[in-house]
Amino acid sequence: MRKRCLDSVYNLAKQDNRVLFVGSDLGPDVLVEMKEKMPERFFMEGVSEQHIIGMAAGLAMEGFIPFVNTIATFITRRCYEQVALDLCLHDLPVRLIANGGGLVYAPLGPTHLAVEDLAIMRALPNMAIVAPCDAEEMQRFMNTTLEWPHPIYIRLGKGGDPVVSNSEMGFQIGKAILMREPGRGLFISTGITTQIALAASEQLADEGMSVGVLHMHTVKPLDHEQLKLILPEVAAVVSAEEHSRIGGLGSALLEFCNDNLPRQTEKIARVGLPDRFADQYGNQNTLLTHMGVSVETLCDAMRQQLARA
Repeated sequence: MRKRCLDSVYNLAKQDNRVLFVGSDLGPDVLVEMKEKMPERFFMEGVSEQHIIGMAAGLAMEGFIPFVNTIATFITRRCYEQVALDLCLHDLPVRLIANGGGLVYAPLGPTHLAVEDLAIMRALPNMAIVAPCDAEEMQRFMNTTLEWPHPIYIRLGKGGDPVVSNSEMGFQIGKAILMREPGRGLFISTGITTQIALAASEQLADEGMSVGVLHMHTVKPLDHEQLKLILPEVAAVVSAEEHSRIGGLGSALLEFCNDNLPRQTEKIARVGLPDRFADQYGNQNTLLTHMGVSVETLCDAMRQQLARA
């Protein structure tokens, strides 16, 4: 997914002279061809996250579209004030490419786990948040970024994940994709948890339960239109995310319902990461399971919601 995203930056740069790449202390193999053929539009700025956000903001004010890339925890926590004031306050078209959203960097421990990034980015006015589910969807998303006039936070998975998206479904920022038609139940997921939700839906189908999957690749702005149509039609909803249960997709759904569909709130259960720092090391999958985000936990949550309904 990361390679597809960065390759797309170079392809977009070939199409549009406004596109720039700004990296922060990345390896020498990142976008080698772009660096060689477009040196005036390729910047590698070292360990200086606050600087690269201010730099990207200045370039955007001059009419460019900067794509800024580094590790998710660094591009959110370390330079949050600059993202808020330099990018969002001025509503600039800068794209923040965040490597390793969620538990991708599980071997490196809690300092590198971006488990609150959706929450803090979602709190900023003008910021869009997009988390594609696989490399193919990442490609379709990147093709839409040139015309989006606001800042975007792009959450990357580890790469190499199975492709579950379908090109026929297209891609539009702010428009959810119904991956599987619901019966009585519906999973609402984002990023790589859509893959987990699809697997859970298949397992429940084997048990005689029809559960759909709504892929909410854009966490902000939420697809209000789709939610207004689909939530009243199902008996139970379970949200799934590789993020703290505080402030992420599940919180966004509950906030939406509170404001627009208050009677739908009680049918929503949330599966996400607990409110604590990781206490183990491992790989992404083992840590997801340890922290309660798995096919089994999604199935259990849906069974309970359907039983209540």
